[in-house]
Amino acid sequence: MTSRPLLAVVQYDGGGFAGWQRQPADRTVQAEFEAVLERLMGQRTAATGAGRTDTGVHALGQAVSFQATERWVTGGAGGAQLADLRRALNALLPREIWVERVHLMRPGFDARRSATARRYRYLIGTDEAAASPFRRPYEWALGTGEPIDVRALESAATALVGEHSFRGLAAAGANTTHYRCRVALARWAPRADGAGLMFTVEADRFLHHMVRFIVGTMVDIALGRRPPEDFPRLLAAHDNLAASPPAPPQGLYLEAVHYPPDLFAEESTS
Repeated sequence: MTSRPLLAVVQYDGGGFAGWQRQPADRTVQAEFEAVLERLMGQRTAATGAGRTDTGVHALGQAVSFQATERWVTGGAGGAQLADLRRALNALLPREIWVERVHLMRPGFDARRSATARRYRYLIGTDEAAASPFRRPYEWALGTGEPIDVRALESAATALVGEHSFRGLAAAGANTTHYRCRVALARWAPRADGAGLMFTVEADRFLHHMVRFIVGTMVDIALGRRPPEDFPRLLAAHDNLAASPPAPPQGLYLEAVHYPPDLFAEESTS
């Protein structure tokens, strides 16, 4: 049976999952997605995520690749069939997961290996209402009465841009052959709702807990709990023993994944 690679752009509320990656016993986004694919494709179908988000981490633009059987891709671009597939996925997936778009991709496409960049955002709530049960699961309810030095946050973000070894700002024992990442964008900005701050970071790759270690350390500096000069030192460190505790997972979102345009075989369906 012929098959073609597809890309699904997926959103999910990570609060009820032990991350993206399949686990032996815990509920994961990958396992839920693959169970639905098996029903629709009539066979076991692997789903590859561009980012292996951790327990409690959310996604606004997780990229998921899988092989679709002939039923869903017959007739070239197959726009109508892809729209049908998107509707079928959303009808069967649990309510915490939603497929925003589906793309037909060129042969050889892989959501993880083909990605050129990934973008994350981190939300912090600094007002009293951040403790609301409708906000606490989706941001770091910092709620501190201490003044936050936004200039210190911006200075640390500026230092991030470029290529660094993030051994000092990632989980120890990460399964990786090297720790170097190239950061293209790092910025802090006031949230549109006026309820706190948002950090945006984009890089060619991210290590385990890397964004959370970065945010946790930046916030400690901005609250005066450690000196600003600690940040460049951590970018040159050989271990993470001097890093601040990582920021909590619920404030973190995988926002977008980028691919070369020539990997797309057609326009998206949504």
